[in-house]
Amino acid sequence: MKIGVITFPGTLDDVDAQRAVRVGGNEAVALWHGDHDLQGVDAVILPGGFSYGDYLRCGAISRFAPIMTEVIEGAQKGLPVLGICNGFQMLVESHLLPGGLLRNDHLKFICRDQKLRIENNSTAWTSAFAKDQEIVVPLKNGEGQYVADADTIKRLEDEGRVVARYLDVNPNGSVNDIAGITNEAGNVVGLMPHPEHAVETLTGSGTDGLGFFTLPLAIASQFASASA
Repeated sequence: MKIGVITFPGTLDDVDAQRAVRVGGNEAVALWHGDHDLQGVDAVILPGGFSYGDYLRCGAISRFAPIMTEVIEGAQKGLPVLGICNGFQMLVESHLLPGGLLRNDHLKFICRDQKLRIENNSTAWTSAFAKDQEIVVPLKNGEGQYVADADTIKRLEDEGRVVARYLDVNPNGSVNDIAGITNEAGNVVGLMPHPEHAVETLTGSGTDGLGFFTLPLAIASQFASASA
């Protein structure tokens, strides 16, 4: 399957995400923020980094990049989109996901291996995991605190749209230990930790993140067809 990985000015995890896609058995397609062409990909990843230096708000400027017009339109039609860290911030700024991401409650950048629980394995990006499966992947962020109003949090919880939750420790003060969420259709997922850094034993973080990148074409097609 062809999975596009978009590079923005300040992106620093695009190459890692491309490698994770290849390790997961799919074809990685490099996409450029200034283009209006998704090159016929079956899914899109918005990788981590510091797009536009995180000026204004993290992801707020990238949200207006030319290629995001195609990403937003595609997502609304069922295109699977995964936003990792800075990519998660872009998704909330684009209103593809609800809520927002603020400075960590301790006001410090954090980098650590983080235990997560996969709470929703029915999304386009989590079908390789078992429900309630516990995994460990790296986390690195300065503005990773997920927040939303009480009604939005209740809706996310009631509808099972919390994709992953922090275990053992809440590293950034996110409401209800939320590490990732999905949209109603299940094709758009935002995740604060970095599974692309846990796909090979060589890096020392294990392979717990690989499941996010083994996205089968049948799964992607299922979400696209459902929203057609």
